[in-house]
Amino acid sequence: MSQPPVAAIKPKALTSPFGTRTDNYYWLNEPENQEVLDYLNAENAYFEEQMAQAKGLQEKLFQEIKGRIKEQDESVPYRDNGYYYYTRYEEGGEYPIYCRKQGSLSAPEEVLLNANEMGKDESYFDIGDFEVSDDNRLLAYSTDTVSRRLYTLRFRNLQTGQLYPEAIENTSGEAVWAADNQTVFYTKKDVETLLPFQVYRHTLGTDPAQDVLVYEEQDNTFYSGVGRTKSRQYIVLQMSSTMSLETRFLDADRPTEEPQVFSPREDDHLYEIEHFEDHFYILSNAGAPNFQLLKTPVTNTARAAWQTVIAHRENVFLENMELFREYLVLGERKEGLLQLRVIRWQDSQEHYLNFGEPTYTAAISINPEFETTVLRYGYSSLTTPTSTFDYDMVARTKELLKEQAVLGGFRKEEYVTERLYAPALDGTQIPMSIVYKKGFRKDGSAPLLQYAYGSYGYSIDATFSSARLSLLDRGFAYVICHIRGGQELGRQWYEDGKKLKKLNTFTDFTDCSRFLIEQQYTSPDKLFALGGSAGGLLMGAVVNLHPEYYKGVLAAVPFVDVVTTMLDDTIPLTTGEYDEWGNPNQQEYYEYMLSYSPYDQVKAQAYPNMLVTTGLHDSQVQYFEPAKWVAKLRTLKTDHNLLLLHTDMEAGHGGASGRFKSIADTARQFAFMLMLLGIKA
Repeated sequence: MSQPPVAAIKPKALTSPFGTRTDNYYWLNEPENQEVLDYLNAENAYFEEQMAQAKGLQEKLFQEIKGRIKEQDESVPYRDNGYYYYTRYEEGGEYPIYCRKQGSLSAPEEVLLNANEMGKDESYFDIGDFEVSDDNRLLAYSTDTVSRRLYTLRFRNLQTGQLYPEAIENTSGEAVWAADNQTVFYTKKDVETLLPFQVYRHTLGTDPAQDVLVYEEQDNTFYSGVGRTKSRQYIVLQMSSTMSLETRFLDADRPTEEPQVFSPREDDHLYEIEHFEDHFYILSNAGAPNFQLLKTPVTNTARAAWQTVIAHRENVFLENMELFREYLVLGERKEGLLQLRVIRWQDSQEHYLNFGEPTYTAAISINPEFETTVLRYGYSSLTTPTSTFDYDMVARTKELLKEQAVLGGFRKEEYVTERLYAPALDGTQIPMSIVYKKGFRKDGSAPLLQYAYGSYGYSIDATFSSARLSLLDRGFAYVICHIRGGQELGRQWYEDGKKLKKLNTFTDFTDCSRFLIEQQYTSPDKLFALGGSAGGLLMGAVVNLHPEYYKGVLAAVPFVDVVTTMLDDTIPLTTGEYDEWGNPNQQEYYEYMLSYSPYDQVKAQAYPNMLVTTGLHDSQVQYFEPAKWVAKLRTLKTDHNLLLLHTDMEAGHGGASGRFKSIADTARQFAFMLMLLGIKA
């Protein structure tokens, strides 16, 4: 097969109030259609043929990346309700084993879940969540064997090993125990739209058909979820959209009572709550775009009763909080970097932790107990493997508990990290985090992989990747572009990259590319771009805007058919996206989306080499979006560059399950780039 597959053209008129578009490949939206499956399999065969010359390299990369992983490994235990919990991996094991020890780390190990055993006969396996009851005797856990993120909830007696007969299907995965050790709250999903919209109450040992509907969300732009406060005193129902949120709560000791509304939903008001003694603490953006911290008595949650604890600041984004008996810890973001701020309740004395690197990630970790003066936090940078620290908030000293082992002779001193700023067309300075190996020459001769996401206010921080060493050791630089649409520089950074300002996200990325080329970090025949999901939309947009900047583009599970998807509220998760992209049932948003939608904007021009990947069972971006996009690109592009589509016929949005299977996805991407550069080893 020297010629790529050609998808049949079957024109379909897509009519909206604002115009009619013709989609020649709409028919690919039929996963049960054998013609569709034949086409996807033909594309996979073409991929294998075109990548045959790099097969040995791909296997070498797989073994190389796998060889850096300490196969027999375990996490740092954390203490919760009298037990130490941790996760460990066995040599050769794809999946984690969840364990605990009672009272002491020298106590006998108790295995809660062995995912290797549970998933041994499945082509895909994922444990969504597990929760232990207050009396430490019962386990609720959820599993997915399809990769549609529809989890089945099960229960087990940890003392006897008995598996309870009930299996609750189509849940979001989370399970929350009430204080009676018999009642469990969970969220159900609509199996078509995949929206979590119902919260149920289940009594252990009873037929799930008798479960009580506690709450049903009527607005299909909202997602429902359920959790429990750190104090364990309250069950919390949270209904959230991109720009609005509502919380309801009930006492965990009285699980059959009706949940109370904490604060009714309002447009442009996001908040989250935590409980400590006789107050609720609230992170809220009401009149405070970068969020502020407030508190209110548990007996009065009306907005009029809220009192300011940490006021809003223009240049600091308040991201999260952790409450202890004697201390308050805040996760803050300033100038794009995360900071941890420690405040003593007694006298308001405060200080920040010092991390000593120009670009890094530091985040509050698992801290389930109030009665401690030790903060558990995680740290990573582009040159420092993921590390777990305990920080003594009284003595102001830190203890490194574990730095993720990287086998194969890795030495962090051999790598250099920088913080750069690229000027956007409107003058905005776009921060970038870059890493490369010592000896890297800034003369335009080096290959470079440029990555970004840029949506949903999700910040992409500078973290370590042992897999990435396979590129750095072959002369690559790796750059994270902190473009608008993320939240790295505060809430306004997000607002300036969404809805009718979405184009900023795409031009920020290409402006970063231009800067890297101008500053001779790389050149157009050595520059690669990578993005996944909404970052795949980014890839689709930039290859339409500036295809000449890139040697190759890797688009993973890309959201590229924006207008068609956002007009179809039966497609999973669409309605919850209106606050991010806009509602194309309104003409202003329809026309703006159409102006950048990668599928609609494909035109007769030269495109870079491209590798597009998807999963047949993808629950977030349906497989047919990238499939249609590739089919249309094949008919219009004027170049002879490679265009490859790889569909994992057994996986979904997150790719293959298991720590080694997922390495194959990374090795595939790396081999594609190295093959294009003529690097064979």
